[in-house]
Parts: sequence; structure tokens; C-alpha cells
Amino acid sequence: MENKNIENKDSQAQLLKGSAWMTAGSILSRILGALYIIPWYAWMGKDGNLANAITAQSYNIYSLFIIVSTAGIPGAVAKQIAKYNALNEYGVSRKLFHRGLLLMIGFGIVCAGLMFGLAPILAGQDARQVPVLKSLSYAILIIPLMSLMRGYFQGFNDMMPSALSQFIEQLARVAWMLMTAYVIMKIQDGNYLRAVTQSNLAAAIGAMFGILLLVYYYQKQKAKMDNLVENSNNELQVSTNSLLLEIVQQSIPFIIIDSGINIFQLVDQYTFHPIMASFVHASFDQIESMYALFGLNANKLIMIIVSLSTAMAVTAIPLLSGAKARRDYQDIRKQIENTLELFFFFMIPSAFGMAAISTPIYTIFYSFDPVGSNVLFIASFTAIILGLFTVLMAVQQGLSENILAIKYLVVGLIVKCIIQYPLIRLFQVNGPLIATDLAFLFTILLSLKHLKVVFHFNFKRTKRRFIGIMSFSAIMFIVIFALQFILGKFIPADRRITAMILVAICVVVGALVYGFLALISGLAHSILGSKISKLERKLHINYYNPKH
Repeated sequence: MENKNIENKDSQAQLLKGSAWMTAGSILSRILGALYIIPWYAWMGKDGNLANAITAQSYNIYSLFIIVSTAGIPGAVAKQIAKYNALNEYGVSRKLFHRGLLLMIGFGIVCAGLMFGLAPILAGQDARQVPVLKSLSYAILIIPLMSLMRGYFQGFNDMMPSALSQFIEQLARVAWMLMTAYVIMKIQDGNYLRAVTQSNLAAAIGAMFGILLLVYYYQKQKAKMDNLVENSNNELQVSTNSLLLEIVQQSIPFIIIDSGINIFQLVDQYTFHPIMASFVHASFDQIESMYALFGLNANKLIMIIVSLSTAMAVTAIPLLSGAKARRDYQDIRKQIENTLELFFFFMIPSAFGMAAISTPIYTIFYSFDPVGSNVLFIASFTAIILGLFTVLMAVQQGLSENILAIKYLVVGLIVKCIIQYPLIRLFQVNGPLIATDLAFLFTILLSLKHLKVVFHFNFKRTKRRFIGIMSFSAIMFIVIFALQFILGKFIPADRRITAMILVAICVVVGALVYGFLALISGLAHSILGSKISKLERKLHINYYNPKH
């Protein structure tokens, strides 16, 4: 029993450490990806929303091609490597990695060629997307290889190389985007379409830097990996064909599940314009600008906090896969509880906080716009739904319940398609977000019910902590909202500089309020464990500790 407790604590520590690295990498990347919008959007001038709409629509298609071109193989490889490592079969893990590299090269070439060639068809009614889609296709040659290398490190529960490569990739990408946008818009002819095309070519530039960093870490750790291979059990004899078949079998569900959010966004992309045009008298570009409000403007900002869930999902898959390979169902239950509670602890207050200060945040990144701010307010809560979907699907993938996860996703997609028209008709620009929320809620409820019934994780405890987190987040929301209202009399939210001051004050106060409540209640200690003990001692916090 004592050994089991030690293993559970180790797995919790691994989840926390891995999530910390992936969260840092994801959030820094997302922040960079959002901050560049401030000068970039300003340089686009009157065409800012149109430039954003073209970028959003092209990126939705590009994201789907990225998922297909990687074929879910990085996630599948991470999962299988974790499984073989748990069995001390590091030689099989390396062989799996080498075969995966060959597959990635092939997939990258085929998918990049398809995206380039099909660009005129994929662009639909808007021919302006054609050069943008073609510029994005170059990244697909490189990203599959980079993703596989990240999966390899994640299979060893080593999240640092992946996290750092994400940041370097984004840094190089943003540098190229800003440099080319400034040169084209401010020095040359001011052609916004050419600037958008170069900004999307930045995806390939960033990927080149990201993969170079991963190659460096691979070489640096090669001696250690060689030692693990030499000391493997070498009891499993797996043929090359078996490994390739195993990769493909595991990767197909990853493609479908990882495409979930992108598929929903594509439903919005291809239905929003015709539905709006059926009952609103507006020009093509006016409707495109409406689409940009939720399709890119709000989406880019909420993805900063959704990246919290992505980090936890990436960390959870190999840990759950290893526990499943060992048939350690107690560890599986603990992993499900830890993953969900850690997600709620960080994600919910982040979403509530963004909603509370949606107006000044929108002003900082774009401009003062009551409609755009309202869309961001609703999208902030959508972030919780998107994040929880990501985490739950990752949990099911880690437990090899891929087919069931796909079924739940399909149910959600059917619901989305049914309610899309009436909700856009009722709520217009907010309609697609509300439809996405309700549809994903179906998927989330089905997944939670299944995990509770089959794996018997402590649902009551998780529910109790969820209620505590929601309560503290709601208190924080009220405090920030009231503070913003009062300060808004002296520090207006309709100008960028004053909006920055307002956001800075509200973020600090919100973090202090939520942190104080979480610490004195013992909630932080229950979820973060010994990681928070040092802070508690420094602050002389003695909390009431009932059965959490």
C-alpha cells in the first residue's frame, strides 16, 4: 500500500512538472501570438478586420491539414513510447521513433502538395485566400517532423524540449510577421493581402527554428537514451510492419479527435456567412468583418487560456498510457482526478478573469469596440468548454478509448449542426459560440459519465472541489468587475494606454483574491500538494482542512 501511495505521489508530481513546462511553453507562445496583433492590426489600418478574417479562415483549413499531415502520429508515438518504456523496452521505443520519422516525411510531402494544389478550391468564394493558403502549405513540409520529435520527448515524460521549441517557434514566427508587415504596409505599397501572405509564411520560418532546437536536445540526450536501450529487457520482438501498423492504428483516432475544435470552427467558417446573408442586409466584406470578431479576434485571445488545457492533455496521455500498460487502475483513477482538478483550478479563474475585463483587453489588442468586447465576454466562458473537451478527449485517448471518444465527438458535431442556424438567427455574431458551447457540453457530459462508471474515480471529491473553484472564481469576478467599473470613471477603457493600466490593476487584484481564497480554504494545498507548502509557511497560513 505504501508503494502505491509513493507511485501516486510520483505520478502527481510528474503531471504537475510536465504541465508546468507545457503550460509555460504554451502560454508564452500564445501571449506572443496575441501581442503581435497590437502593432500588426494597427498597421493594417482600415483593413484590419478583413485581414484578420482572411487569416482566420486560412488558418482553420491549415490547422486541419496540420492534423492530417501529422496523422495523429506524434500523439500516438508518445503514447506507445510511454507504454514500451513502462515495460523497459526502450529499444522498441527507439525503433518506433525511427519508423515514425519516415512516415512523417512522406505525410508532409503529400499533404503540403495537396494543400498547395487545392488552394483555389479550398478558398471558396474568396479568391484572396489562395496565396495565403499556398504560403501556409510550406510549413506542412516541416511541422510533421517537428511534431513527431516533440512526441518522442513527451513519451519519456520530458516536456522541457517541447515547451522550449514551442516558444522559439513562435518567437521566430512573430519576428517574421512583424518585420514583413511593417516593410510592406509602412515602407512599400501598403498591400494588406501581400502582408497577410507573408505573415502566414512565417509559420514555416518558425517551424524551422523549432525543429533545430529539438535536434539539439536529441543530440544532447542521445548518450542517456543509448544507455537505456542497452539495458532494456529486450523480451519483445516487434517487426517493422507491426510497428507501422501500430502507429497507423493509434494515429487515426488522434486525427479525428484532435480535429474536433477545428471541425467546429470550419462549420462556423462555411455556414456563418450564408446564414447571416439570408436575413441581414450587409455587404460581403461586412459579414466577413463580423466573422473576424469571433473567428479570430476573440478566438486568438481565449486560446491563451485554452493552452492551459492543451498542456495538461499532452502531459496526461503518456502518464495514463503507462498506468494502463501496468494495469495500475488505482493510478489511473488518481490521474483522472489530478488532471481534472488541476484543469479546473487554473482554467476557471482564468476564464472568469478574462470575461470580467473583456472590454479593456479587447481595446488593448484591437480597438475600443463594444460589440467585439461582448463577443470576447461570451468567448471567455467558451474557453472553459473547449479546454475541458480537450482534457477529457486526451484522458480517453490515454486509456485507449479512442472509438468511444470519436462517438462522443460525432454526437457533439450533430448537435452543433442542428442548432447552428437557429442560434445565429437569434444571437447573430454570438450564435456560433453559443452553439459550440451547447454541442461540446453534450460530449463532455457523456465522457464524464463514462469515466465515472468505468474507472470509478472520486467524482464526489472532484465535484466538491469544482464547486469551490467556481465559487472563488465568481467572487473574484464580482470584485474585478466592480473594481473595473469604479476605476473606469478615472481610467477609461476606450484608449489603449489607459486600458493597459486598468487590466494590470485588475489582474493583480484578481490573482490576489483568488489566491487568498484558495490558500486559506486549503483548496490550493489539496490540488497542488507539497508544491504549495513553502508559500503557505511563508504566509503563515493555517487553513481549515476538512475531507477535501
